[in-house]
Amino acid sequence: MKTAYSTESDRWAAVASHDAQADGAFFYAVKTTGVFCRPSCSSRQPRRENVEFFATQDAARAAGYRDCKRCQPGGLPREMDIVNRACAVLDADPQQRLTLAQLSDAVHVSPFHLQRLFKRVVGVSPRQYQAAQRGAALRDALKRGTNVTRATVDAGFSSPSRMYDTAPAELGMAPSAYRRKGAGLVVRHASASTPLGTVLVAATDRGICKIAFGDDRAELVDGLREEFANAELVEDAARLAPFVAQIDAYLRGSEQRVDLPLDIAPTAFQQRVWDALRRIPYGETRSYSEIAEAVGSPQAVRAVAGACASNPVALAIPCHRVLHKDGSLSGYRWGAERKAALLDAERQHGDGASHAAPANGKSTSGASTAAATRGRATSNATATRQSNQTADLGHAA
Repeated sequence: MKTAYSTESDRWAAVASHDAQADGAFFYAVKTTGVFCRPSCSSRQPRRENVEFFATQDAARAAGYRDCKRCQPGGLPREMDIVNRACAVLDADPQQRLTLAQLSDAVHVSPFHLQRLFKRVVGVSPRQYQAAQRGAALRDALKRGTNVTRATVDAGFSSPSRMYDTAPAELGMAPSAYRRKGAGLVVRHASASTPLGTVLVAATDRGICKIAFGDDRAELVDGLREEFANAELVEDAARLAPFVAQIDAYLRGSEQRVDLPLDIAPTAFQQRVWDALRRIPYGETRSYSEIAEAVGSPQAVRAVAGACASNPVALAIPCHRVLHKDGSLSGYRWGAERKAALLDAERQHGDGASHAAPANGKSTSGASTAAATRGRATSNATATRQSNQTADLGHAA
């Protein structure tokens, strides 16, 4: 998939227009002056024949160029500095609810400019950032055993009713249940041997809450028990057999999707990233920077990596399809060897060579026409199947 600023013509256009959105994506150096700059540098535009491009500052310096004193490419760009100051204001008092106008006054930029910059760099709006802070404060207080009323006040919610309106999205369960680390919940689980080792599948009555791989079944169950310390854990291989079978079919190449009802509680940014991951066609890969661009936050590459690392449901959200820009595997929550095996299997069972990652590590272009047609044809069936599966989980054994 072609990315922004991936060609020299794209980069030159960004330099010619002093495009601030290109800052960090690449650097340009001027042979006649011996300096390198950010694309947004306000210095006089050089001749095209005197310009060469570099992916990193280190590469430009290794080629003998020195930092431009005007745009200071070795430091944070002005836009990053503005966003960092805005985050510092919000972090200073998480209980305080600042309007966009108040926050923009604090960092001395217009509300419109701050909203656009903040969302591009952080990946969420200032309002969503504050909501995530309140959710984090609520989770921390409940984990410490603070009663729900006190935790609501400490987290900065304006009222208990407001907290209960947003709690399911933030916690994935009622606040009282979260405070008790799942007390009152029934979490069913099952494990099975697969080509990737042991898989553990766990579910509440609402849907799958965990899919994890490991080498030792006992360790996987211990991890689940720690996560839901006070929930009632029930081994229920019969109830979860259809879900385990679907995972096994996927791993063996007879299925190309893992369509399961999920009970997870992502933040707003995690949800955007996970949705983007689920749109990567079977047999293809993307880089972290490509995912950042896909969610509209090209500077939030590290945040994208964090969202991938926090994925609780292997395969259902295919974070294994994300690589470093140079094509290297990077990390994987369930082991780099499993990630490599998954990618190899998908390439072998895919629809042909067009799905395979090229040798240079760059991701392949969009889904094939056949895959797109298949996806449209099965979307309604998938929705119906997920609804039925959720209903099955909610029934008594």
